[in-house]
Amino acid sequence: MFGLGATEVIVILVIALIFIGPKKLPELAKGLGKGLREFQKAKDDLMTQVNEEVEDAKLDELIEKKKQEEATQSPTGVATDAESKKEETTSKPS
Repeated sequence: MFGLGATEVIVILVIALIFIGPKKLPELAKGLGKGLREFQKAKDDLMTQVNEEVEDAKLDELIEKKKQEEATQSPTGVATDAESKKEETTSKPS
């Protein structure tokens, strides 16, 4: 637990019991637990958001790469009307 051994944890608990008192210690532990849960939830939400942004960036990069590949396949980057009509007529079954 946080790089502490059993002896260190026991010493910390005994000192906390002495300074805080037996009545306040459960309330303090409960508040600490809630705080740790909220911190963990915030960390998980942040990691999820970062991962989504990374995935979106990867998809945008792939889309841009695909557009560049399509643009280099056509000499002008845009299909002419004659090319479009030729593709339409050849793709239609007779």
